[in-house]
Amino acid sequence: MSDPATLSRDARIAARLNRRYAAERRFKALGFVAVLFSALVLAFLLVTMTANALGGFQRAELRFPIDFASGAMTVDPAQLEGANAMQVLEGAGLKDVVAFAASQSLGDAGAAELPDGAWREVGEALIDDPSRLGGTFQAALPASDDLAAALRKDGQPQLRGLADQLAAQGKLVTAFDWGFLSRGDATGPQDVGIWGALKGSMLTMLVTLLLAFPIGVLAAVYLEEYAPKNRWTDIIEVSINNLAAVPSIIFGLLGLAVFLAIFPNYRSAPLIGGMTLALMTMPVIVISGRNAIKAVPPSIRDAALAVGASRVQTVFHHVLPLALPGILTGTIIGMARALGETAPLLMIGMRAFVASPPDGFTSPATVLPVQIFLWSDEIDRGFVERTSAAIIVLLLFLLVMNGLAIYLRNRFEKRW
Repeated sequence: MSDPATLSRDARIAARLNRRYAAERRFKALGFVAVLFSALVLAFLLVTMTANALGGFQRAELRFPIDFASGAMTVDPAQLEGANAMQVLEGAGLKDVVAFAASQSLGDAGAAELPDGAWREVGEALIDDPSRLGGTFQAALPASDDLAAALRKDGQPQLRGLADQLAAQGKLVTAFDWGFLSRGDATGPQDVGIWGALKGSMLTMLVTLLLAFPIGVLAAVYLEEYAPKNRWTDIIEVSINNLAAVPSIIFGLLGLAVFLAIFPNYRSAPLIGGMTLALMTMPVIVISGRNAIKAVPPSIRDAALAVGASRVQTVFHHVLPLALPGILTGTIIGMARALGETAPLLMIGMRAFVASPPDGFTSPATVLPVQIFLWSDEIDRGFVERTSAAIIVLLLFLLVMNGLAIYLRNRFEKRW
């Protein structure tokens, strides 16, 4: 028979093991619940934003035929090949022709709800295909903001009857607005587009990457491989770590005080915005770069030096390629943070109303986060939907940018 003391000890050991296993099961369950909760919150966010954004990618359009075959407007198709084609159409009376056709089909009340510049969309269609001048063109032009609000059962009550009447006749419809992806900012939700802000974000991120990445990587290489370990390098390391945690608006104040003082004519330009965001992104790249370089095994350096490689060859031919995936990871984090920043760009004037997309790095521009901030401040429900659509565009841009960076990271990753 077993000793009672041994049985008691075995029972205590078994009880402790059971408690450990139970604690492990509880920990796994809590981890699963945390991941599930995060996934549900993310799914709720995406579904909500997508549902709200569906209306943002659409606009209310007035549809009616325009008979160009009647000879109401005479234009030589060859004249539409020049740079002043729109002026030629305006001089030929295209605006009056569109207004007359709208009045005939929609009535005077319906024609009055066409914006003043709506005829230009007909002009662009004629410039793209001059053969339309010889037939009947089915116009699909944006309705006024008030009529679009009435179609959503919002806005002025006196226009809801007109909106219902035109909608029942199939002359007022809600259609996908391809122009939202190709236009700049505007004063009304029917006419706004996201391309100006998207192009501004692209140019700003390009300037940020071209400045922050090489300088940050070279600084990391110097601090980790060449800099002597003394009090000054310790101060530099502490300063870099502190800069990585500085609020972004401080960098905006720095850009306002330094960059705009040097380049006063480039206010709200992607060049200034990119330089400001590069200051904010650089410490993140330096820290991640140093950690990635430090993670390369010392045997790689020793082997390179043993076969006669110089210190520079060792670093740039062996250490840096092996550390590149980790450096790119830090770059992804820094660029993602820079893409979503609003405060530093507001300080340098990138909240200005910019109706046309920027032509280059020194043209006035805005960026997606600032554009979203400005639209969210509008009270018109149409802007609320456009804001949700702009958020979806921002998320897609972020996914594309991160996807490209992750591909490059995996492409250069080496295993040993």
